[in-house]
Amino acid sequence: MFLDKDTFTTVLHSTPLVSLDLIVSNAEGKVLLGQRLNRPAQGYWFVPGGRIFKNEALASAFSRLTQAELGQEFSYSQATLLGAYDHFYDDSVFGEGISTHYVALAHQFSVQQLVHLPTEQHHCYAWFEVEELLADDLVHPNTKAYFIKGP
Repeated sequence: MFLDKDTFTTVLHSTPLVSLDLIVSNAEGKVLLGQRLNRPAQGYWFVPGGRIFKNEALASAFSRLTQAELGQEFSYSQATLLGAYDHFYDDSVFGEGISTHYVALAHQFSVQQLVHLPTEQHHCYAWFEVEELLADDLVHPNTKAYFIKGP
């Protein structure tokens, strides 16, 4: 459920948001990134994804977000949980006066092809080699974290 601005502002001030990030790869092993139109992370290349709504099951959120972000619905059973990640931002969808904290549940899966990529959240999309995205200053550090191996 979408919240009105006042309610959502209170939520942003008070609690983290829970989101699903979609680490989508193609047959060549390249990763899909979109250049974000909105805050936070505006202008950066970022993996598709979005927040989970209250009372929305993970599988339902995954189906909704893949349709909204990729233009095609995929099943939660097609994905593998990569892990949970903290994303901290100094800004929010409402501007610089409110910070945002996401707990992002990163899920990876492969696709054969994507026919129509929506442009509501991303200006454009591109397929990146992992080494390429790690070296690109316009790829957001929170996206890069999905591809950096721990100690």
